[in-house]
Amino acid sequence: MLQQTAIEIHGVHKTYAQRRGNPTRPALDGIDLTIPGGSVFGLLGPNGAGKSTLINILAGLVNKSAGSVQIWGFDQDSNPRQARASIGVMPQELNLDPFFTPRRALEVQAGLYGVPASERRSDEILAMVGLSEQAEAYARTLSGGMRRRLLLAKALVHTPPILVLDEPTAGVDIELRQMLWQNVRRLNRDHGMTIILTTHYLEEAEQMCDEIAILNKGQIVAQDSTKNLLGYLDAKTLVIQPVEPVSALPQHRDTSASLRPDGTLVINYRSAQISAEDVLKSVRDAGITIRDVRTQQSDLEDVFLALTSAQAETDQSSEKITKP
Repeated sequence: MLQQTAIEIHGVHKTYAQRRGNPTRPALDGIDLTIPGGSVFGLLGPNGAGKSTLINILAGLVNKSAGSVQIWGFDQDSNPRQARASIGVMPQELNLDPFFTPRRALEVQAGLYGVPASERRSDEILAMVGLSEQAEAYARTLSGGMRRRLLLAKALVHTPPILVLDEPTAGVDIELRQMLWQNVRRLNRDHGMTIILTTHYLEEAEQMCDEIAILNKGQIVAQDSTKNLLGYLDAKTLVIQPVEPVSALPQHRDTSASLRPDGTLVINYRSAQISAEDVLKSVRDAGITIRDVRTQQSDLEDVFLALTSAQAETDQSSEKITKP
């Protein structure tokens, strides 16, 4: 059975008008993006990359300038109500009515989505996010972490097949972060819910996401499985503690060797070009006796920096070419 596509985006542009005398600025510049149903999908990018604009378009809060968006098979232009009902968004901002209790906030939110009273699950959702004891407390009395839990609860009242989490763990403690990810994994695993995550914590994306898109300057610079993105650099490092001080670095065309001030030997290589065994052989051939050795490999942060840096270099080259 084929898995339904959760989000299909083609040629989406968004341009915001600037102050008088300044040119318009594209926040999104021809976005093409496909998000598989049932996946945990990461949307990463530096500040100002266009992530929030894209999420606000998906949520129906911002109108795109051009392009098409389908949410769970519903075109956002021709079927806006169905598209909106297919997605729940946990925003980054703590936009809650201070005088609503969590239970009241969920009941109002369910009413806005047209959920019949007999089908509402307010108490169940509050229990899931750990707010049962605070169900009748005013939102203004809740801690920042509890307010974030309430935002997640509000996003779930209409049982959407797609859940968007915009920087959900920004500024929260470790306990809340772990609770949130447990809930996300359960929603994805037990209910097949598609999760779309934006985060500045790259280690979270690396651990949580099946697939990742990297957005920079309003454009998608990469989209692939997390595994493939981590293999993008194929960069590995051997950190070697020699028995005696190294007098001459090992030489090999497929490696780059250097010495740290403390005498540690560091060798960078690509596993597609040379094996770790051959790297160690070159060390021994250089007359170096090894006391200890450990390996390092690229993480998602390395990939992120490499891709965004590459785009910056390309942009600079284009400016030089087009400059009169």
